Amino acid sequence: MRTITLIVVHCSAVRPDQTSSAAQIDTWHRRQGWKLGIGYHYVVRRDGQIETGRPEWLVGAHCQNHNSHSIGVCYEGGLDIRGQPADTRTEAQKEALRRLLKALKERYRRALIVGHRDLNPLKACPCFDAVKEYSQLTAIKNGRPENSEERGKGRCSLIG
Repeated sequence: MRTITLIVVHCSAVRPDQTSSAAQIDTWHRRQGWKLGIGYHYVVRRDGQIETGRPEWLVGAHCQNHNSHSIGVCYEGGLDIRGQPADTRTEAQKEALRRLLKALKERYRRALIVGHRDLNPLKACPCFDAVKEYSQLTAIKNGRPENSEERGKGRCSLIG
């Protein structure tokens, strides 16, 4: 059983003319030698579609020193056309991220929602202030701690 204390928001660090589906990220991570593939638990595409990466019960590979107690959520984008860090989220992504994070927060009530950059100051990811943007969701507290096995193998109900 994993105790989840963080929900970490990431960007995939691709330009607007590039894509990064969960399948593509899985391929990238496997090419880097990650035997379990994609390190994120969820990927939010530009059209707002939420794709599943690793199952929630499985430790992610998305934030050094925090993987064992976190869920990783990645949105497609994060770089402008010049390849510079930028908040490139579409309205559909913003809505889908909020829905997904709310659902995760309801399951992991004690978890804080943070950006990758909040845990590693050398990172720009996710290229916006996740702590500030999702502060109202983080205010959900005092629920009983749950584990992924009790929640039907940790699959988010927002996934089709």
